[in-house]
Amino acid sequence: MTDRTLPTLGFTDIPAKHPLTYPGRPITRPTLLTAGELWELTPTTPGGRLGTWTVDTSPGEGPKDGPEESPKVPLDAILTTLGHPPTATRHPLIAVGSNASPAQLHHKLSRPGHPATVPMVPVDVHGIAVGCSAHIARYGYVASAPYTAPGARTPLVISWLDAEQLAAVDATEYPNYRRVLLSGAEYPMVLPSGERLGGAYLYVGERGVLMSPDGTERPLPGGGDQSALLTRLLAGSPRLRELLGPDPGTWVARAGADPAVRKSGTRIFEEEGWALPQPDLLRCPEDDHDAPDDPRDPADPSTTSTTSTTDPTSTTDSEASAGPKSYGALTSPE
Repeated sequence: MTDRTLPTLGFTDIPAKHPLTYPGRPITRPTLLTAGELWELTPTTPGGRLGTWTVDTSPGEGPKDGPEESPKVPLDAILTTLGHPPTATRHPLIAVGSNASPAQLHHKLSRPGHPATVPMVPVDVHGIAVGCSAHIARYGYVASAPYTAPGARTPLVISWLDAEQLAAVDATEYPNYRRVLLSGAEYPMVLPSGERLGGAYLYVGERGVLMSPDGTERPLPGGGDQSALLTRLLAGSPRLRELLGPDPGTWVARAGADPAVRKSGTRIFEEEGWALPQPDLLRCPEDDHDAPDDPRDPADPSTTSTTSTTDPTSTTDSEASAGPKSYGALTSPE
């Protein structure tokens, strides 16, 4: 029987546990992450909706005697059988960093007795590129963040999350990122099937993206070797070396252990003049309800939403109509 588990397939690096492996290994083919395994997804007819894509459910026990094809089951049928919401009610989320890694996503979303089940699809997104967020993340690494890049066509990964999963990922991103709704008309995104999305969610860095210490790269490319990135930043600032140096291992150890160190390092980025704001992305329209940075006072019943992102298990009728937009609502009718 074929072993489809993440370690067997080479997805062993979890940046939350090993910060210098950030951003982890991303998926490069359409796949269904479920119970710590990856099941191959295959688009159906050109332009076919994601829910009709097929999942290879064959046990993979070796060569067949005849030309019999592997069992193929529609994705929505698999999700329903497993007791999970179908694709039409899920929320497409673009990953520019470790959320593209199934190992990291499994770590974020799974809990005892409730392993994550998430469709993950590589997608080219136009007008967006990957830089480095101008802050130090909770595990000590410098995470990726998107920025606008007219003419760019960047291979990224979109995951389709249910409401509970979206709330769980939100909790790992805020307050350093804001979830915005990226327009598919302004930033085209096309699935391998040819289906064009009407939009998808994206986490945008609240503090912008980093420029290179010597000013030669605006912005500094993200998503590469974390040790090389930290080495370059340390070389560009005596203050960072004093706080976090002398090497990447020391950086992630000190920063990961102390929120005050992370805050100081983030402040040094700004004071060194390395932070490049991304106001255009931060102005992308967001949902009026259920946003974790909603300005309404949660202590005031007259201004509080009927649902709370701090309780991912809460679901009400108003959430279905006023909550985050689902794939069904975002997908272009083309």
